[in-house]
Amino acid sequence: MKLLERELTYLQENHLYRRLNRMDDSQAARTVVNGKECLLLSSNNYLGLTEHPELKAAACEAVTRWGTGAGGSRLTTGNLQLHEELEKTIARFKKAEAAIVFNTGYMANLGGITALAGKNDVILSDELNHASIIDGCRLSRAETKIFPHKDTLALEKLLQQTQGYRRRLIVTDGVFSMDGDLAPLPRLVELAEKYRALLMVDDAHATGVLGRRGAGTADHFNLEGKIHVQMGTLSKAVGSAGGYIAGSRKLIDYLRNRARSFIFSTALPPAVIAAAIAAFRVIEQEPQIRENLWANAHYLKSGLKQTGFTILAEESPIIPIFIGDSGKTMQMAERLFARGVFAPGIRPPTVPPGTSRIRVTVMATHTREHLDRALSAFKQSGEELGII
Repeated sequence: MKLLERELTYLQENHLYRRLNRMDDSQAARTVVNGKECLLLSSNNYLGLTEHPELKAAACEAVTRWGTGAGGSRLTTGNLQLHEELEKTIARFKKAEAAIVFNTGYMANLGGITALAGKNDVILSDELNHASIIDGCRLSRAETKIFPHKDTLALEKLLQQTQGYRRRLIVTDGVFSMDGDLAPLPRLVELAEKYRALLMVDDAHATGVLGRRGAGTADHFNLEGKIHVQMGTLSKAVGSAGGYIAGSRKLIDYLRNRARSFIFSTALPPAVIAAAIAAFRVIEQEPQIRENLWANAHYLKSGLKQTGFTILAEESPIIPIFIGDSGKTMQMAERLFARGVFAPGIRPPTVPPGTSRIRVTVMATHTREHLDRALSAFKQSGEELGII
């Protein structure tokens, strides 16, 4: 126990200690955190769909008809008609032959990667990939080679050096969650085709957000049908919970038989599945919601830059505001919260040392009044701390 105490003391002294913040209201543009009413500028509820009446109604109807739980894993008693309907919906949305739903995005990455790569295989992974990808690589028992962030020249050299492996899997985030930048997907597709490698893209922060239809990075780059393994979540822009992988029918059939996080998990409850089905319907039928999201993101980014803040990337609704020092980052988050803006600081190990930041995310449901109030809070707090 003394070892744990020393570690906790180290975390506290280095501004790395984490505490839970309690959400006392819904994931709306204005909410209540730790008993304080504030603007929510850190949620992944990009389209505001957790509050959409169609999703709420679908969830309530599902509980009335199907009950509160699935009752078993998908391969025993838990495979409801709703699950199959959602998978067909995702496949159509992603322009894939089939899809499989997991309980979380984390489990989708763990299950997908460990099923597709193992002993005698090699995984080529971007250095800034999400923790769930990193853990999937570690658990797979495949050799993992990390290439510098978005460095396709380095990736091609690795592909040239690894031609003796049984199978090669390139894996990348579509939108990198802490920097908000996009993977160089067109070049990755070219390299995967040239060297006969599988390409897996984690579209957790792109599904519902990027592309003409909101279908993600493949839609954005006009590369639909070119990605072997399309992974995503239902817990961010989709406003529900769970994860998925979309691809060929053979791929999905294989994952049903080999992905351990799918096989050995009780299925998602009916209300969650029904809400996700409704969400895809809303995303397709109400494109103005996505347009509002991007208008809000452009407005807030422009205002922050004019105020003097450094924005690390501008390709998505994720707005990483560079601070650098972890202590000053947490002070900035505290002053923002005191002024009614909830935007937590992001520190190591989530990001590399010396790159701590305030990670801001806007929602389609924020108003200009909300964003102007946020800009005022950022300006005052940044000036007080000498950040701007």
